[in-house]
Amino acid sequence: MSEPNPDEAAVVAAGTVPWRRSADGIEVLVVHRPRYDDWSLPKGHQETDEPVTATAVRETLEEAGVSTRIGGRLGHTGYRTPDGMPKVVHYWAAELVTDHGFTPNSETDERRWLTPRDAASLLSYPHDAELVERLGAVGTPESTVLFVRHAKAGNRANWEGDDDLRPLSEPGRAQADLLAEFLPRFGPDRVVTAPPLRCVQTIEPLVAKIGLDPTVEPLLGEHGYWDDPETGRARFRELASAPGVTAMSSQGGVIPDVVEALLHAEQHGRGRGTVAVPEDGVPSQKASTWVLGFATDGEMLFADYYRRPPG
Repeated sequence: MSEPNPDEAAVVAAGTVPWRRSADGIEVLVVHRPRYDDWSLPKGHQETDEPVTATAVRETLEEAGVSTRIGGRLGHTGYRTPDGMPKVVHYWAAELVTDHGFTPNSETDERRWLTPRDAASLLSYPHDAELVERLGAVGTPESTVLFVRHAKAGNRANWEGDDDLRPLSEPGRAQADLLAEFLPRFGPDRVVTAPPLRCVQTIEPLVAKIGLDPTVEPLLGEHGYWDDPETGRARFRELASAPGVTAMSSQGGVIPDVVEALLHAEQHGRGRGTVAVPEDGVPSQKASTWVLGFATDGEMLFADYYRRPPG
């Protein structure tokens, strides 16, 4: 029986491979479900109108008692339920933020932090073990960038003033509100923005929600960047090297060039070759986000594109 198409699945769920750093390296969290007497990764069904990223974070908290911030996509598993319905479960790597303590319940009655090798051996299903192995193959990031293109702004042709002062449109403000719901699931530690007002307004709801003051960086704007692209890319890498998660609000004339340069660098021997350059160019739709993970030495570990804020 073929694996269900994720776009056609009748049952959608999401989960994570939770991880933390320890003195001996990386540990991942697995849970025991008494109903099935199995060891699995925390996951659960998507609620009505709930984005799958929100499902993954919520279910990890409910089943494992930990708050996490999601990072790179790990793919999905697909199978059919006992009654034949196609089901797809989407997974993310998820770094531990807070351990709230664990109380056994009817869904999960035990949890264990284990080395990836021990976790893969304990897990009851091969597809879960493959996800843990995939996390090990990709690696856990030292730093992550949420590279956000500004939301929709008013029509350039109808704007008579300085283009850098052109504000978001009403649909753009709605997109900014959705980004303020979406981006906190990745746990940003700091926020940087290009100077144009539309870039600043795009992350205003986010900074209001998480309580961080943004830093304005001219080299992330089209005017500053294209005066000296090499210096602009170097500044991006400098900002990207800060440990933790950095949200950056920029423009469509900057983001594709930076991301393409990063992807080409990986393909030419700097990285593990896990991220391909899109054949039709690097996309950067308004209000879209590239999630870019980096190792300590600057090697790019993953690059995930979210075409729109899922809310």
